[in-house]
Amino acid sequence: MLHTAAKHLILCTLSFILVCDALAQDLSAEDEIAARVKNSEDKNFISLSIENDSIGGGTDQFYTSGVRFTWFNVNTPVPPMMDEMADAIPTFGLNDTTSTFFTLGQNIYTPENIRIQGNQDNDRPWAAFLYGSVGLATLENNHIDELELTLGVVGPEALGEQSQKFIHSHITDSPTPRGWQNQLDFEPGIILSGQRRWPRAFSQTIGDFQIHAEPNINVSLGNIYTYAGTGLSFTFGPSQDRFQDTPPRVRPAMPGSGYFETPGSKTGGGWSWLLFASADGRLVGRNIFLDGNTFSDGPSVDKKPLVGDATAGVAFTLGEYRLSYSINARSKEFDGQDDESVFGALTLSTRF
Repeated sequence: MLHTAAKHLILCTLSFILVCDALAQDLSAEDEIAARVKNSEDKNFISLSIENDSIGGGTDQFYTSGVRFTWFNVNTPVPPMMDEMADAIPTFGLNDTTSTFFTLGQNIYTPENIRIQGNQDNDRPWAAFLYGSVGLATLENNHIDELELTLGVVGPEALGEQSQKFIHSHITDSPTPRGWQNQLDFEPGIILSGQRRWPRAFSQTIGDFQIHAEPNINVSLGNIYTYAGTGLSFTFGPSQDRFQDTPPRVRPAMPGSGYFETPGSKTGGGWSWLLFASADGRLVGRNIFLDGNTFSDGPSVDKKPLVGDATAGVAFTLGEYRLSYSINARSKEFDGQDDESVFGALTLSTRF
């Protein structure tokens, strides 16, 4: 069902982007948000995101775990390497709103049945990805451009077996995974990702509340992921706290920056909330976790070229902290996959 909906989403979102971009030319979100960022005492945002099927679909299969630790800073000098990369991309500019973010993360993928010790030819390969990334975010002409460079490793060096066995034996009391000897071989990985989103494409005040619709387009290139996609997200919350971004997410889901403002007295004595939902579709050229290693033979399955995600969640802010939870559904990613992936995402953020 998500697979068919993703086709319509891509067409509808691209049309919506063209209309909203034309209508938004006279609005100056850049000046307003830049002023708020410069006047803010807190310019550091740290977020720990945990995605796991045990806190979503109650399963233990496919995309089973993702952890992402992100430091987002609105006043850090741009690293020289990223500065050169940004200069090489005609559509990416640097200005007073440019922020830098750094990330460490790990993803774990398993077949449907983790109790089977032998190789499962018709199911998803065992795999893990351990990575670090650095990225830039710039607000210009009513859109936000993001550029992220990710470097990491796939294979035993990604520590997927150790992580999953530790979690299963000490935290979740789940069955012992038995097939890690069949995981993908060692391979260094690189991903260059870019995204453009329009945070003010649609904004409507309803009493003391405000709703936003934000379309995006995105592309990732590399031996880990190669895909192009588009999506549409919605947020709803108190109008006094309208400068809130969605929580960071593990790629290939589109991550937010994690930026939020500390609520004032008008919103209830230092606490606030935000509802958010999104739908994304992407055309996948390469996914190493399905296609298998680039330079060696090994486990693989026939991937589906079109994948869709649907997300709904809520975030609560108290003082300098924000806690969010979302439920996420991902369409079938390979031929022979019996069920869609359903997983939860829990993110704790703080600002200082």
